[in-house]
Amino acid sequence: PYYYVYGYQGTDIEAAKSTENYETYGVLYNWPAVMTDEICPSSWHIPSDGEWQTMEMSLGMSESEAADTGWRGTDEGYQMKSSSGWNNDGNGSNSSGFNGLPGGYRFLGGYFYGFGVGGVWWSSSEFDSSCWKRELNNDSYDVDRNIQYRDYGFSARCVRDD
Repeated sequence: PYYYVYGYQGTDIEAAKSTENYETYGVLYNWPAVMTDEICPSSWHIPSDGEWQTMEMSLGMSESEAADTGWRGTDEGYQMKSSSGWNNDGNGSNSSGFNGLPGGYRFLGGYFYGFGVGGVWWSSSEFDSSCWKRELNNDSYDVDRNIQYRDYGFSARCVRDD
């Protein structure tokens, strides 16, 4: 498991926590880290790909579109994005209450990308040696559903247990 703060390259946890990016956007996790028991509070969990689809459908996406891959939907991403913080007037309405922030991501090789431009969140669902994720971008109102390598650093969102 690995944990990253956007733009911070050191190993000092207190120094990482003192950065502005940590305060606003939190931590980016690789998939093994996001699947540890300590990530979510008691009675909460990382949502499965199916739970992400259920939320997307509750925002207006059709069932067949929710099950598709790539960028899909009409304005579901707009409903999920926070109303501030996105570059180039890419803010959303946050009418869903998701409040998605553009915290960027960490690629293989250790470099960060997408701060202010995109946000990516893990699901708990695996696909072969990869895992399902969701992505929002500043220049679109739809939502990307795709698989990604487990080593990337993305955000995590916890949901309440049923």
